[in-house]
Amino acid sequence: MTPDYLIIGGGISGLLTARELSCAGASVSIIDKSALSTESSWAGGGILSPLYPWRYDDAVTALFLWSQEQFSALSDQLITSTNIDPEILPSGLLIADQPEDGSALSWLNRFNVPHEKITSSQIKKLAPSLTHSYNDLLWLPHIKQARNPRLLKALRSDLTLKGVQFIEHEEITEISIKNRHVSAIKGKQISHSASNYIVCSGAWSSQIWPDKGQIQIEPVKGQMILFKAKPGLLNQMILDSGRYLIPRKDGRILVGSTVEHSGFDKSISDEALNSLKQFACNRLPELKNHPVEKQWAGLRPGTEKGVPYIGKHPEIKNLSANCGHFRNGFVIGPASARLLADLLLNRAPILSPAPYAINPKVKPNKDVVDLRTKPRFL
Repeated sequence: MTPDYLIIGGGISGLLTARELSCAGASVSIIDKSALSTESSWAGGGILSPLYPWRYDDAVTALFLWSQEQFSALSDQLITSTNIDPEILPSGLLIADQPEDGSALSWLNRFNVPHEKITSSQIKKLAPSLTHSYNDLLWLPHIKQARNPRLLKALRSDLTLKGVQFIEHEEITEISIKNRHVSAIKGKQISHSASNYIVCSGAWSSQIWPDKGQIQIEPVKGQMILFKAKPGLLNQMILDSGRYLIPRKDGRILVGSTVEHSGFDKSISDEALNSLKQFACNRLPELKNHPVEKQWAGLRPGTEKGVPYIGKHPEIKNLSANCGHFRNGFVIGPASARLLADLLLNRAPILSPAPYAINPKVKPNKDVVDLRTKPRFL
């Protein structure tokens, strides 16, 4: 049976988009180059807020503010349907970097985000294990976190119950276009067809999209480490100097992350390991007594200003995209998926789609796009 939608990419954007469409009654399949949700979505930290949100374009803020209202309900629905707890927790976020120009407080007040400046004595009461060198921090008590692998697992289980089909370990080699429609995509062995196609391929989306230049996304590597610590050592997330500590429910503490422009290289390095360890132990000295359990890397889909592409292809009638979320795939995922579903299903959109539209200047000029002429990663 030919599905209504074939989603190319099984990360958080693909899964949430599939959920929106399947909940609306559409039949959906997801195709991925490897096992589902093993790229950037699995690798991320899970802070459900943009890092330093006042630095982002208002288009990202709009998606963030809509999404943050959905996480508690999403968690409850997934626990009910799958018995998997995605560990969406209201940990709150402490921020050490406060711009002197007042832009942070201006942004927080503008968008009514609860916040408080806390002094060293308040910090000691709230997070006594943190270094005593902090004199004041910005406290955002309502910022949540998600445990990425658990949320992805819960979404997959939920989609399975909804009848979504998964095609894994299938590298796409060719896209066939006829009469301004995608007619099929070709895998290693067979072709796959659907009524509509959606690119949700993260850092690889530019390479999948048939028209060069319409979608401009580059891979940005981030390395992370995980300490095997004890519950209660740290209960709040902390952001300092572009890096962060995230305490998990079981006591483990995730530390991230580097920002590296090194193409599609996902290798890890001792340099990053030592740098992240030093950062973590300087902020939380007791971590010196706990081992690093794991180190890994992921490739974020970087775009200009971090604004994702959400919308239909300007010329190919049955092709659309939901990709390029940079560090914020989980943060703005619910709103991105809902907005694209609104556009595809001809519903009133939750937000103006204009800031996320695909660049219409580049026109398709081939009936068959051979993806083997350049490295393929999907």
